[in-house]
Amino acid sequence: MATLILVVGNKNYSSWSLRPWLAMHQAGIAFEEVVIPLYRAESKAALLAYSRAGKVPVLVHGGRTVWDSLAIMEYLAEIFPAAGLWPEDAGRGLARSISAEMHAGFQALRRGMPMDLREHLPSQGRSDAVAADIERVTAIWRDCRTRFGAGGPFLFGAFSIADAMYAPVAARFRTYGVPLDPTSQAYADTVLALPAFLEWQAAALQEPWVITTYSNPAPTASDA
Repeated sequence: MATLILVVGNKNYSSWSLRPWLAMHQAGIAFEEVVIPLYRAESKAALLAYSRAGKVPVLVHGGRTVWDSLAIMEYLAEIFPAAGLWPEDAGRGLARSISAEMHAGFQALRRGMPMDLREHLPSQGRSDAVAADIERVTAIWRDCRTRFGAGGPFLFGAFSIADAMYAPVAARFRTYGVPLDPTSQAYADTVLALPAFLEWQAAALQEPWVITTYSNPAPTASDA
């Protein structure tokens, strides 16, 4: 099989890059990593060399290029069916639904609480819209854990694409000191303790790049 290459942005900030990276590590899928720092003079040209979309993440597999986090993980689920990236049939429809909801929604949370693994910003980013997003996320987590969590500590028991989609949110809740109910807190702690997440975080803490305008609600170099 051709080598898989995953192109990601700054690990401190790029929540969308984290998602497929985490899924691939958890599934034991070997790949080469390319990190392109975002919001620099050379960033756009470097991104366009891998994808005409000019955003991260990008998966290159032989002559195929797949961009967008969820599309990448769907592609991986197809070519590595034994990896179990989606749960069994009983929960698969729900897993796809909540992953799509995360992909398309929660704009207030994204704008108010951008991912930043180096910072601790308790009580910042709060608004009624952000509070509504937080309540919806935690409701999803409680529902999945109640219905499907008997087989393990993740949303559907075993780790799945759904967990990869919500991992950056768990990181945001920690950064911004969001108080969580016991079920949601236990789930967030589980995700943030994953060896793969800790590896990503360690790399983020060592990055020299700082994006001072990252709170801009309309980033252009990344889909994060």
